[in-house]
Parts: sequence; structure tokens; C-alpha cells
Amino acid sequence: MHDKIDRVLITEAEIEKRIAEIGTAITADYQGKDLIVVCVLKGAFMFLSSLVKKIDLPVSIDFIAVSSYGSSTKSSGVVRFLKDLNESIEGRHVLIVEDIVDTGLTLHYLADNLLSRRPASVKICTLLSKPSRRQVEVEVDYIGFDVPDYFVVGYGLDYSEIYRNLPDICVLKNDAC
Repeated sequence: MHDKIDRVLITEAEIEKRIAEIGTAITADYQGKDLIVVCVLKGAFMFLSSLVKKIDLPVSIDFIAVSSYGSSTKSSGVVRFLKDLNESIEGRHVLIVEDIVDTGLTLHYLADNLLSRRPASVKICTLLSKPSRRQVEVEVDYIGFDVPDYFVVGYGLDYSEIYRNLPDICVLKNDAC
């Protein structure tokens, strides 16, 4: 598996340090609010697991799954719901937790969809952001790291459903995709 990795971009220690900082900010911003954290599956599950342990508030967690990639390294721009929320978000403060914001197409669609369900608020938290790839502007409230335009894997991010278990964010070799 490691022969397909070009290099480590962000170490696990750097990730954990930044997640602690984000957790502190979220704790301050959501004091006294009914917070539901919505994890975008599958990529954000490791980020979510680390993040919620750093949020010192009562939170509920739900999961949603959308796809715009399939087995490609490029977003198709067509967003499909694979799994919807189990809980109602009406009147609640929603924090979408995403692994990476690339073109912005998926997150823009998802945020609009959730806003139509009449929550008190919707904010976005992402582990990684690729601003150079943005096709649609989305307001991201909490960003772990801005990254250059590489195809990255690890810490929940995948290529064809593998590499999610790497503890670091790594750049995949060009010939691996």
C-alpha cells in the first residue's frame, strides 16, 4: 500500500493539534445551543471521531452520505444522496463535518438541502480545503488545513475505497490514480 504514496503532506500529530484548536473554537461558538454534528460519510468519519472528543458540549451526531466522485479522482458535479439523516434538524444548530472541500459543488448542494429543512443555523467544518479548485463558493466556518491541488488520501480520505486507514494525510503518486 505504501508504494503508492508519494509523501506525507500533514502528519497525524499536526492533524490532532489542529483538531484540538477547532474543537475549542466550536465549544466557544455553540455554548447553550442545541448542536447536531452531521458527518459526511465516508471520508469524514475519522475527523469526526477525533473532533467530537474535543468539543466540550452535549452534541448529537448523525450521518449523511453523498457522492460526486464514484471511483474517479475528479468530481463529476452530479451529487447523489446515498444515505439521509435519521434525525430532524428543524430548529437545531447544524455543523456539517466534511473531510475535504474541493470544487465546492457537493457541499454547496448539501448545505442548500439542509437549509431547506429549517434548521436554526448551518455551519461547515472541514479537515481540508483546496481553494484553488473551487468552482462554487461555499462559506467554510472551520478549516483544518488549506492544501494544494494534489490528490490526497489518509485520515479517512480514500482512493477507490482504500487508504482511509493511513494516520497521516498523504499525496498519492500520479500513477496510482
